[in-house]
Amino acid sequence: MSLLALLQQSQNGQGLGQLASQFGLDTDQAGGLAEMLAPAIGSAAKQQAEAGGLEGLLGALKGEGMGAMFDDATAAAAPEGQKAGMDFLQGLLGGESNAQELATEAANRSGIDAGTVAQFLPALAAMLQGGMQKNMPDNAIEGMMSGLMGGGTQSGGGLGGLIGGLLGGNKGGSGPDLGMLTQMLDADGDGSPMDDILGKFLK
Repeated sequence: MSLLALLQQSQNGQGLGQLASQFGLDTDQAGGLAEMLAPAIGSAAKQQAEAGGLEGLLGALKGEGMGAMFDDATAAAAPEGQKAGMDFLQGLLGGESNAQELATEAANRSGIDAGTVAQFLPALAAMLQGGMQKNMPDNAIEGMMSGLMGGGTQSGGGLGGLIGGLLGGNKGGSGPDLGMLTQMLDADGDGSPMDDILGKFLK
């Protein structure tokens, strides 16, 4: 399931619409923003893994502390939800300025007020993090993290194997199965997380 599909399933398909109403947007506007922002977030996660930050990404997906944000749009839109979502975004994008740049780019492309998008983006990220937590079993995450700590000298093992699997290059290696995570990061569902493009975050 891709990140976009995950968002579309929130609250029995009503989550995006309910989140939109918190910011004065209609469902189509929220859906359009989600179609841009979900691949950007997925690509940022992929790039973080490629750069050696997979452990931090997996840590952000462990547990269900953000699960309420997926189940309740008002919680995601609340100041606490936006702060948590911004923390998640900053960890993926490399700082607040990059998160702001992503919001500006999405606003320019959508024609929606930049201030509204700057609030909607972290709320969407909070909802997304909660959904990923609820859909990624902790034992699977622990298995991936154990593989991360394994030896990296063998082909397909350790960090190299994990990143190779995430980027589609782990063909029968000894690293853990990253299929579920790879599917989520492939926002358009075409089997590759590499080609979903939005600004510099999806080069």
